[in-house]
Amino acid sequence: MSKQHNEVKTKIIQETFNDKRKMKCIEDKDELGLDGHVYQGGDIFITDDGQFVGLDFQQTDFDEHELVKHVELAENLYEKHKRFVNLYLICPKNVNVCVRECEIRSDASFAIKLACIQEDLCEITLNHIKEKIKRNEMLTNQDLKALEELPVKCRKEDRNYYRTEYLKIINRYHY
Repeated sequence: MSKQHNEVKTKIIQETFNDKRKMKCIEDKDELGLDGHVYQGGDIFITDDGQFVGLDFQQTDFDEHELVKHVELAENLYEKHKRFVNLYLICPKNVNVCVRECEIRSDASFAIKLACIQEDLCEITLNHIKEKIKRNEMLTNQDLKALEELPVKCRKEDRNYYRTEYLKIINRYHY
C-alpha cells in the first residue's frame, strides 16, 4: 500500500470511528500467521500501543454470516498475538445491516464497529482512482481489479455509468 493510500485509510479510521491513535498498515498479511480458512479481507493496522485495527468496506448486506466471518478474523488475530483487536466496518448506503447490536461471547478481546455512510462505495472507489490519475500515479493491479468490478458491484441503474468510466480509464489512461 502506498504511503498516500495508507494515510487515506488512517484518516478514514480517525474521522469515521474517532480512533486517533497512530497506526501502521501491515503490508504482508502472511506475517500475521492467520489460519488459511479465516477471512483476510480489508486492511490490518498495528497501533502505536500494540493493538490491531482492521478496516473493511462491506460490499454485501451485513448479515449473520458476515458478522461471523469478522468475529472469526478477530478471534484468530487475538489467538495468534494476544493483542486487542478493533474491527471497523464501513457500510455504504446500498448495504443493508440485517443484524442487531449484541454481545458476542468469546475468549478473545475484540470489538467490531459498523459505520453506515451515505456515500456509495463504488463512487468512493472511482473517485479514489481518478485522484490517482490526476496525481499521475500509476494504477496498481488492485486499483484495476476494483475498477473492473465496479459495474458488477454498483446498483443496476448505475451499471452503464460505471462501465463507461471503466472503459475511459482503461483506454485513455492505463498504459
